[in-house]
Amino acid sequence: MDADTENTGGTGEAVADDGRTDERDPRAAGRAARRDEAVRAAVRQGLLDAGTPLVALLDVTGIRESAAELRAAFDAVTAPGTPVLHAFAVKASPLVPVLRLLREEGIGAEVASPGELALARAAGVEPARTVLDSPAKTPAELREALAAGIAVNADNAQELARIDALTAGSDVRSPVGIRVNPQVGGGSIEALSTATATSKFGVALRDEGAREWVVRAYLDRPWLTRLHAHTGSQGIALSLMARGVAETYALAEEINRRAGRQQVDTVDIGGGLPVNFASEASSPTYTRYARLLSEAVPGLFDGRYGLVTEFGRSLLAKHGTVVARVEYAKSAGGRPVAVTHAGVQVATRTVYAPGSWPLRIAAYDAKGRPKKGSAVVQDVAGPACFAGDLLAQGQELPLLEQGDYAAALDTGAYYFAHHYAYNSLPRPAIHGFAPDGAGGVAFAVVRRAQTIEEIVTESGGEHADALTAGITS
Repeated sequence: MDADTENTGGTGEAVADDGRTDERDPRAAGRAARRDEAVRAAVRQGLLDAGTPLVALLDVTGIRESAAELRAAFDAVTAPGTPVLHAFAVKASPLVPVLRLLREEGIGAEVASPGELALARAAGVEPARTVLDSPAKTPAELREALAAGIAVNADNAQELARIDALTAGSDVRSPVGIRVNPQVGGGSIEALSTATATSKFGVALRDEGAREWVVRAYLDRPWLTRLHAHTGSQGIALSLMARGVAETYALAEEINRRAGRQQVDTVDIGGGLPVNFASEASSPTYTRYARLLSEAVPGLFDGRYGLVTEFGRSLLAKHGTVVARVEYAKSAGGRPVAVTHAGVQVATRTVYAPGSWPLRIAAYDAKGRPKKGSAVVQDVAGPACFAGDLLAQGQELPLLEQGDYAAALDTGAYYFAHHYAYNSLPRPAIHGFAPDGAGGVAFAVVRRAQTIEEIVTESGGEHADALTAGITS
């Protein structure tokens, strides 16, 4: 393995031992140019103004490019004719139009709840291109998935017993496997490390007796044909991800050897490719990761095994931007502070764990043009009622002034689609954008902004008397 795949910081940017970024991104300039055009067009077309001070923008062209790169990267290392399913982790962007776009680009869906499954169905994702993962599946969820032919990864022995009961005396239509935890270690963000010794996910392979139990489970159930592990996530080194895949492949080989046949025919390697939040470059790339896996685990790509991936953040992050109007520009302790409408409600992880989830901010003037001027150290604050509600602290930008716009970059995954209702702040509208064919930018509504009336309804407005008149002593 190359030395520069060993290290990733909290930003997820893979770096060489000498500190250099590990790869250059030829699409970075085009991505930045499209974003600048979209912000300017959003202001010009009235999607952003004093009355609508916060919107989210999705780059449709960029999403298509990422999907194409993912497909091409694994096509380049797999034997011809190998069945490969790339299933998008719906949790990264639970938006039906996004799932429909990805489906059009040949990407399926990995779901982890009834709600996510409903979103995938609404987007038209076929059961055969859907994978159900969750550490807490109910009998009803399992029954529904098995009846529909959706692939299921059982998380533990008790869940496998439930599947036994649900399938007793009947043919199993769904591809079914067991999720294992290779226990290869964690990364720089503990909360996202899924392959630690005590992770809640999967069967812990290094625990006493666990590996033998997994092998025996397959030998006793000829219909178990998949094996699943998910080692990667933000802050995980590519070398560690590859090690997790290698451990899973070795287990599949052991099961097949002891079964005397190719019982495990598909390995689900999960997703979790980290994202570089430190610069415009999209790194590490799918191409690099696929090549690394093919070198570390060549037998997985020789045509004997089908392959499933479950990437999420890496497909969408670089293609989303949250743009917020600067309501006030002030100074505190000698430091400029731009108070905007984007804070903890759209960037929860960044606000509460800024060291692990830093965001780059781009400055735009009142007309949506990239702001010029010398860089000034300043804070970019959100609207919520606590001091730590900061999108960025001490970031060097052209000085933001009242009426300007601050754009939080690389927010296409997990940010504007996972609203945190602090201070009853509304969910912003999300607009997809693409060239209009005439030199301009066309927008389409992905999700409309939440209204104040909807906030009241969601907060029990229809049951205002429930605690005063609805309960008798």
